[in-house]
Amino acid sequence: MAMIDFIKKQFIDVIDWVEDGDQVLAWRFPMADREIQTGAQLTVRESQLAVFVNEGVVVDAFGPGLHRLSTQTLPLLTNLKNWDKLFDSPFKSDVYFFSARQRLDQRWGTAQPVTLRDKEFGAVRVRAFGNYSFQIADARLFHSQVSGSRDVYTVAELDGQLRGLVLQQMAVGVAESGVAFLDLAANQAAFAGAVAMAVTPAFAALGLKLTGLTVQSLSLPEELQKILDQRIGMGMVGSDMGKFIQYQTGQSIPDLARGGGSGGGVAGDAAGLGAGLALGQMLAQNLGAGLAGASAPAAAGVNPDEVMALLEKLHGLKTKGILSDAEFEAKKAELLKKLA
Repeated sequence: MAMIDFIKKQFIDVIDWVEDGDQVLAWRFPMADREIQTGAQLTVRESQLAVFVNEGVVVDAFGPGLHRLSTQTLPLLTNLKNWDKLFDSPFKSDVYFFSARQRLDQRWGTAQPVTLRDKEFGAVRVRAFGNYSFQIADARLFHSQVSGSRDVYTVAELDGQLRGLVLQQMAVGVAESGVAFLDLAANQAAFAGAVAMAVTPAFAALGLKLTGLTVQSLSLPEELQKILDQRIGMGMVGSDMGKFIQYQTGQSIPDLARGGGSGGGVAGDAAGLGAGLALGQMLAQNLGAGLAGASAPAAAGVNPDEVMALLEKLHGLKTKGILSDAEFEAKKAELLKKLA
């Protein structure tokens, strides 16, 4: 009787895995000193994959179902272990199970702003946060590239690597998409799609499938957001240069009120504020009058001195950063054309 018990302990005829919890990705079936009996049953559940590893080499992989281990199911192992000789010597191999369920709500985010190249702004530094989901798609590849001979490999051990891949590929995905930042910010689904397309090959190289990626928040650093707000304000006033000057004057009022005046104290602040308002009104009036004169037909007579004076004022606005180079050149070309 003792001999029969000993023999039973030495052979395995049922191999399966009942998952305990949600964190384990890979699990090695505990062999100890036991050997797999010919005809043993391997049960792979619907949400699992399994691989046989013999002497460090993956011999075969199994999907969901009930598999009876025989020369038909393991032809390569048959050649290695002489199963064709009726298995006079049962074999030892490692059996690894993999959880193929989707891992949902995995978080990613930028610890620091990431610089993205943008076709409109040149470069922007953005913060982004969201989540992603993945699952094991290729058990052989995941075993060889990630989990290896570990008894247990968990989601937590993989988390940092996957988040790093998402962040690394984010800039690449946005740049290759060719979509302007403003369009991405207005459509976070497009941003997520661009990132997911870039990340997918990196996940596949680890035997994983990216099943979803979302962007829940997309923002600029405070200083860049202020510049963007100015661009939006300029767009609202359009081509009306008088309104543009008034807008810029209004933007400068808080700075003048905080001490922009040269006299110091309350009197200096008031003087600076008054000077700013007066300057804005004067430039708006002169600029409006000059543009009206410049847009009149040539037959009505264009005063070259007034046009040159207006160009000098526009150049001064460009020097102060109020007008961009492109805006100045456009207005200059328009005025010079009237003189022709």
